[in-house]
Amino acid sequence: MILLGGLLAAFVIVPLPYYVEAPGATIDLKDMITVDDQEDKESGSFSLTSVGIRRATGFGVVSALLSDFQDVLSEEQLTGGATNEEYNQMQRYYMESSQNAAIEQALKLANIPYTMEFKGVYVMSVEKNSSFYGKLSVGDTVTQVDGRSFKSAEEFMEYVKGQEVGQVVTITYTHNGKEEEASGKLIELSTDKKPGIGITLTDHTEIATDTEVAINSGSIGGPSAGLMFTLEIYEQLTNQNIRKGKKIAGTGTINSAGEVGRIGGIDKKVASADEAGMEIFFAPDDTISDDVKKENPDIKTNYEEAKAAAKKLNTSMKIVPVKTVQDALEYLENME
Repeated sequence: MILLGGLLAAFVIVPLPYYVEAPGATIDLKDMITVDDQEDKESGSFSLTSVGIRRATGFGVVSALLSDFQDVLSEEQLTGGATNEEYNQMQRYYMESSQNAAIEQALKLANIPYTMEFKGVYVMSVEKNSSFYGKLSVGDTVTQVDGRSFKSAEEFMEYVKGQEVGQVVTITYTHNGKEEEASGKLIELSTDKKPGIGITLTDHTEIATDTEVAINSGSIGGPSAGLMFTLEIYEQLTNQNIRKGKKIAGTGTINSAGEVGRIGGIDKKVASADEAGMEIFFAPDDTISDDVKKENPDIKTNYEEAKAAAKKLNTSMKIVPVKTVQDALEYLENME
């Protein structure tokens, strides 16, 4: 009996080398964002949605396997082989880049002057088959390729993809505040079969404006709140109550062109928003290339995934597809 009790306790308490992804919190951005130290007091809300991650136990694994909205991941699947410190650092960099992109888009839409300095791209990870593996480190900032500087990560990637697989390029980067160089061959990327350095990256930017925008994201990391940050900041800059009193959640990255990008775990975010009583959910309507479809025939757009999750939940929450922040604003403008 004592042995059985011990086994049951271990089943519930002892952590396994796995993690459980589940619906996280839906957070009203009024509690996170201020413009010029003024709070958003208009009716309705814009909320970010999140995915909760916890260390798995035997009980947690069984519960997750029985749920439509929980997944079990290995440590490799969660972190991509990064250490816990590197993974947390990556999430902070993604969040920093996302916030600056959101602030830029909101200021631009509100016709408020600002300057955005593109300092390069943060290195988030380096593929083991990359010529730069062991040369570049997580947290380095790549500033130039072959002596060329860029104004955005999109411009950086466009240049690299325009070269040839096997071509030698020279990377200029900063490591611990010191400028360094490294050379290596471009590889064929598994994602789109284009030439690449073999790194994941995000913008390293600094934005300056006379309008003070403060975002207190706490321990939340990653890039997926970009769209909702943009809408909340724009609301506070314009004071137009573009929400019209509605409770609106959503997800999606935002880039320098105002495009809304694909994110992971959208089914869990839909479940979180539904639980929180949201009325509308903005979902990225991302375009999937033929190459990606060929590699993964069952892949769906974020919008399609969100619609499927909403159907499972039998929710009345409306799922709205958006490709750009302008799509979201046009929907809000025409909303009754």
